[in-house]
Amino acid sequence: MKISRIDHLGIGVESIDAVLPYYENVLGLKCYAVEEVADQKVKTAFLKVGEVKLELLEPTSPDSTIAKWLEKGGKGVHHVAYAVEDGVAEALVECEGKEIKLIDKAPRKGAENMMIGFLHPKCTAGILTELCEPAK
Repeated sequence: MKISRIDHLGIGVESIDAVLPYYENVLGLKCYAVEEVADQKVKTAFLKVGEVKLELLEPTSPDSTIAKWLEKGGKGVHHVAYAVEDGVAEALVECEGKEIKLIDKAPRKGAENMMIGFLHPKCTAGILTELCEPAK
C-alpha cells in the first residue's frame, strides 16, 4: 500500500453549529463544505489547514456510529484518514493479508465523493484508521 498523505482528521462533535465558531472565529479557518452522508447517519463540515482537512462529524441519528462513540465519552479526534495511491480495495486486501481486522471488507462511499474503508482500532495501535481515494 502506498500512502501519499494524511487526507483528513475526523473530529466527533455533538453539534457542528456549536463548534464551528471556534474553528472559524478563533483559529481563523473557513468551512468550505457541509454535507450529510445519510447511510452513515452523519453530517459533516470540512475545513482546511494547509493540505490537511478537518472533518467535523455530527450524528444525525442516535444509533449512528458517531452518536455511540460520543455517548461512550468520545471527544475530539475520532479517526485519521490516509490517502492511498493504489486504491482502497487493494489496500484493504493487503491489510487483511497482514492480519489487520477490517471494519469494511470493501470500499464504500464517503463524504466529498471519496471511496473509503476503515481498519479496526484493535489492530492499528488504538487509532481508528480510514483509507480513502477519490471515487472514479
